[in-house]
Amino acid sequence: MMDTIFALATPPGRGAIAVIRMSGPDTNRALDALGAGRPTPRLATLKALSHQGDRIDQALVLRFVGPQSYTGEDSAELHLHGGRAIVEAATAALIAIGIRPAEPGEFTRRAFQNGRMDLAQAEAVADLIDAETQAQAHQALGQLAGALSATYAGFRRDLLQALALVEAEIDFPDEDVPDHLASNAGPILDRLLGDLDRALADGQRGERVRDGYRIVLIGETNAGKSSLFNALVEREAAIVTPVAGTTRDVLDAQLVIGGYAVTLSDTAGLRPTDDPVEAEGVRRAQVRAAEAELRLWVRAPGDPEGAAADHAQPGDLVILSKADRGLAASVEGFESLAVSPLTGQGLSQLHDWIAARLARDLAGSDFPAVTRERHRRRLSEARDAVAAARSALSVGPEMAGDDLRRAAQALARVTGAIDVEDVLGEVFSTFCIGK
Repeated sequence: MMDTIFALATPPGRGAIAVIRMSGPDTNRALDALGAGRPTPRLATLKALSHQGDRIDQALVLRFVGPQSYTGEDSAELHLHGGRAIVEAATAALIAIGIRPAEPGEFTRRAFQNGRMDLAQAEAVADLIDAETQAQAHQALGQLAGALSATYAGFRRDLLQALALVEAEIDFPDEDVPDHLASNAGPILDRLLGDLDRALADGQRGERVRDGYRIVLIGETNAGKSSLFNALVEREAAIVTPVAGTTRDVLDAQLVIGGYAVTLSDTAGLRPTDDPVEAEGVRRAQVRAAEAELRLWVRAPGDPEGAAADHAQPGDLVILSKADRGLAASVEGFESLAVSPLTGQGLSQLHDWIAARLARDLAGSDFPAVTRERHRRRLSEARDAVAAARSALSVGPEMAGDDLRRAAQALARVTGAIDVEDVLGEVFSTFCIGK
């Protein structure tokens, strides 16, 4: 039998209300010990809470009867006044009663173990708590509602259909079944391979919505990168001086543009240098530029194409910076936009351009099949196994069976249908206490 657990479900510190959650077989006993009795399930009831004669608070108590609760167990919520002393008194009383503090993610882990949600939905709970943009919240809500799980279930359903055809020919060779039954699995696997390839080639859309889209400013020294950075983040985050090479390290800022999370990075000017400190800054700028989804190539009047040309990629935007002093030369093959952080020229157009780019790269009618690296690894395993099975069909159905089972197991691990103990710690360790 599981222990009964509790946790503060609201942020710690002074507040109007503090909510303590409980879950487990001794929930009703704990309510009795606090003087709350056993209120009608799902009906908020005002109760005077006390322990061993000491009054704790006048609180609203909500009781949930398993399995119709978040965790699938008997559970309750104590809606207390948010003073620290009251929360500490309630916490001390629960511990004295024998209820233990929950570990990170333990409530949601119990919900998974009790069949209230699958592993992908449990991950969505953490993503929804961490969501800071509309796009992140929309993606997490869709995943919590089962959209991602349905996608993987469809993949696995095709796999099991193909596996059934293969195993029917293996197990019943002398029975009255159609000849070459396993060959009928070929078109199913071809279609599934296409679906898996599209999922893996989605440009990491789901992960970028969740973790943030990376935009990096690159260019020569004194091209105006730091001034543009400050203008976009709307504060003096980067030091701006006339001295070439002022920026020596990568400076990051978190933005929300068009409803999407963005990490904007200011970097050192790209030029050869004998200064070891500046050289390290240039190296870091080059690495960050290679990792980014979008580079804004900042060019001031008179700038040569220089080293930045080696790091710009098709689809990047050239920023003709310091437009109040004249226009830098455009670069063939790249779209350009004139901007002056000093006068504000072009900043709204730049913001709109980035928002349109984010919508193009991250929006989509299809639900992202990959929202975490863990999913991507399992999809890759499944794709490789399906490809191996497809090739093995021409040799013999018995050669394809093991590969198809391996693919089905890889997909099942995403939702936690089988063999999940090795990933539970990874998933739930990222949760906050009380969830």
